[in-house]
Amino acid sequence: MTVVWGGTFAAMKVALGAHLGVGALLTLRFALGALGLGAFLWGLKVPVTRQAVKDGLVLGLVLTVIFWMQVDGLRYTSTSKSAFITGLYVIFTPLVSILFRRPPRLNHGLGAAIATLGLYLLVHEPGQPSGGWTFGDSETLLCALGSGFHIVLTGLYSQRSSGWVLAFVQVAVVAVLSAAITPVIPAAPLANGTRLGGFEGLPGLLLRPEVWVPLLYLGLLGTTLAFYLMSTLQRHLGATEAAVIYSLEPVFAALLAMTGWIPGIHEHLRGTQILGGAVILGAMLMAELAPPGFGLRRKDQST
Repeated sequence: MTVVWGGTFAAMKVALGAHLGVGALLTLRFALGALGLGAFLWGLKVPVTRQAVKDGLVLGLVLTVIFWMQVDGLRYTSTSKSAFITGLYVIFTPLVSILFRRPPRLNHGLGAAIATLGLYLLVHEPGQPSGGWTFGDSETLLCALGSGFHIVLTGLYSQRSSGWVLAFVQVAVVAVLSAAITPVIPAAPLANGTRLGGFEGLPGLLLRPEVWVPLLYLGLLGTTLAFYLMSTLQRHLGATEAAVIYSLEPVFAALLAMTGWIPGIHEHLRGTQILGGAVILGAMLMAELAPPGFGLRRKDQST
């Protein structure tokens, strides 16, 4: 799942570069995802409960904020930087868990702290104003904070609600809200001085491979497959543990951006940024392979 999601950053950047608006991108991506998940839901005859729908609605509201911040932020920052800042949910998740009276284990907390150091090495740009920080980076940071809440809530809700229903409802909510919001959002300025807003020019854009190929990838793999896996498999993981595993996502995103395999995306990383990726991998091993006694919660060790 982290490999697939790593590729979504480049896919979104390509679609935005083809002048597909943020709202149109999110509406189409999540509409495709909802259709895919809905087909599975109907085919498997999964029972839909009122509680699962309520949980899915909450997750959908949080998810809408997350993706609007992330995708709009991509208009002002690089693919790699967006992925790395998004990865800060590794540190936000244990903090959010505390609000839900679920203190992180010591090895998870250390893993998250080490992952944060790795993310700093990956993001920081010496000699640039504000360390290279942009408005898009700020939007992406809000996305990371929201992701921390989303991971914790998903862990809670997946214990009592069907993963299929949770995934379908929240994805459908993002599609519906994005479709409703898009027409009233001010048009975004383009590099050539024109402005693109709402669903303007959408039929023509959908004929371009740099638009429909990323949309299919985002809708079917990055949404249908990934959200199902997240909603169904996270019940076997703690919230902080899941966040550390997900920290691999920016590493895969950076690798795709560096290789130039995706047309229009070819970024270069400094040595310190590559070191940061290695530190993130070490953080994951810290959380997963710590000695048995090392994983006790702080309150357990104090007794």
